[in-house]
Amino acid sequence: MGRIADLKKMVAENRLGFSMDEVMSGSHEFEPGMGPPGRHPFEFRVTWGPRNIFHWANPLNEEFMTQPLSGTVTVGGMCYRVPCDGTLELAYFTEGKIRYTFDFSVDGKAYHFVGEKVNIRPWNLPVSHTTCFGTLVEKETGKLVSRSVTYFKLWRSASFLASLRLA
Repeated sequence: MGRIADLKKMVAENRLGFSMDEVMSGSHEFEPGMGPPGRHPFEFRVTWGPRNIFHWANPLNEEFMTQPLSGTVTVGGMCYRVPCDGTLELAYFTEGKIRYTFDFSVDGKAYHFVGEKVNIRPWNLPVSHTTCFGTLVEKETGKLVSRSVTYFKLWRSASFLASLRLA
């Protein structure tokens, strides 16, 4: 749909929303017995954003600054660009964190990922907004599969900002 058609649809639905594309890449290590030893690539490419910015920005709303995300995840030694769905929570004011939570499946087994950008403070944004510490667990059992550290590469800033669009 074109941008004008998107805007018309949002006006008809009495809402205003946006979306952005983000890539976080780095590495992970499997827990013993959960995959091949050593460091492996870990990357998620997601689109996120609220469908209704007025609900999203309302601190009285239970989903305050939380929006859906979807995209793909690559877990070296396990999968390459498999679909994932979840949420992105901007918990600036409550926890000083940004939290990515998503689920995906590989060979019929479900996994759950939680990644956090921590210690969000005005004086450390270049580090706190670019480094994400994650854990991957088996969804059914909660058993730890791997730990990861991913980064938002600053050279991707232009494409990240250019991806902003009405949704």
